[in-house]
Amino acid sequence: MRLSRRSIEPASAQREITIVNELGLHARPAAEFVRKAHGFRSEIWLIKEGERFSATSLIEVMRANLERGATVTIEARGVDADLAVDVLECLVRDLHDVD
Repeated sequence: MRLSRRSIEPASAQREITIVNELGLHARPAAEFVRKAHGFRSEIWLIKEGERFSATSLIEVMRANLERGATVTIEARGVDADLAVDVLECLVRDLHDVD
């Protein structure tokens, strides 16, 4: 019996979200987002207007300039990609920091 040698693609997930926090994803919520992203084994990115930003880098997340109303895609690739996207979407959706 011969087994096929297919490459196994890691799981991937993505979701488009809108930033709803009044002040956008400024320093404090961006830092919380990055902390959460570090908790996953998957590689995670934010994609805005075709540009990719590492979700595990505070500098990259801040560079994305995610102001209120901005649309961004959270993309993850790895064993916990679905969970990562779900958790990070909830975090962004539930931000109500106004300082």
